[in-house]
Amino acid sequence: MRALLVDRAAPGGLRLGTAPDPRPAPHQALIRVTATSLNHGEVAFGLGAAAEGSVLGWDAAGIVERAAADGTGPAVGTPVVTLMPDGAWAELRAVDTALIGVAPAGADPAALATIPVAGASALRALHRLGPLLGREVLITGATGGVGRYAVQLARAAGAHVVAVTSDPARNGEVLRELGAHEVVGTPKEAARPVDGVIDLVGGPLLVDAYESLAPGGTLVAVGHSAGRGEDFPFGALFGDQGRHDRSLVTFFLLTCTGLDRDLGWLARRVTAGELDPGITWRGDWSAAADAIGVLQSGGLHGKAVLTIG
Repeated sequence: MRALLVDRAAPGGLRLGTAPDPRPAPHQALIRVTATSLNHGEVAFGLGAAAEGSVLGWDAAGIVERAAADGTGPAVGTPVVTLMPDGAWAELRAVDTALIGVAPAGADPAALATIPVAGASALRALHRLGPLLGREVLITGATGGVGRYAVQLARAAGAHVVAVTSDPARNGEVLRELGAHEVVGTPKEAARPVDGVIDLVGGPLLVDAYESLAPGGTLVAVGHSAGRGEDFPFGALFGDQGRHDRSLVTFFLLTCTGLDRDLGWLARRVTAGELDPGITWRGDWSAAADAIGVLQSGGLHGKAVLTIG
């Protein structure tokens, strides 16, 4: 099969070549990939750590080429959205049926490809905050792939959404169209304490976002694009002066159960036009180096999608 292979001598660290076809385990279906989206973690961390010649990629949309031998999962010919820790940047991919969501017929593969990491991470992070109707939710890194989904889903769930972006003047209109009630440059600019935070940046911004929590509030740490640690000042974790019962939690998407249901639900919402997939760069996989360059520059607000073949 054709695939994008890790090659540090090539532009963007990838070259289009050939790799052995995957051999699905009994609980896996073989997927013919039609589109994949790039994530910051893959580019910032995955490429540097991967072995030469390996096939990376978490997110892929496609069609079931061969159903799982154990009888689980969708049938041959079903359009699907898939998540795995590798293998998306290739024509064929073996995927655990627990990580396959069924997509509506005729759905745009590029839009579906934005869902697995970005959409599912946003959904699970918001679930961790609990019921959102009437609550205040702050989202850092709101213009990124996960952030855009989080803004839309939080608004749909009935939350008052505060979106944090480094450039409110440039990004404010887009974020308000997605559902944000407030757009600010830092968590300190929020009008009042919030019940929950979805942090997609880490570093000093996470510390500031934690300080914006009301008593009983929860911060879910999802992203780490800052590339820096979190240095909490002395007293930040005291429980007095309005800091009672605040918490900071993490989660790992691939350990969550029920992701097949989540992926299918998100696919239906995106296909129906109820969620904007946020595609801001789209091209053939032969242009992967260009997509990686845009992502590394920090100038991409939304998702970069590669169509396969």
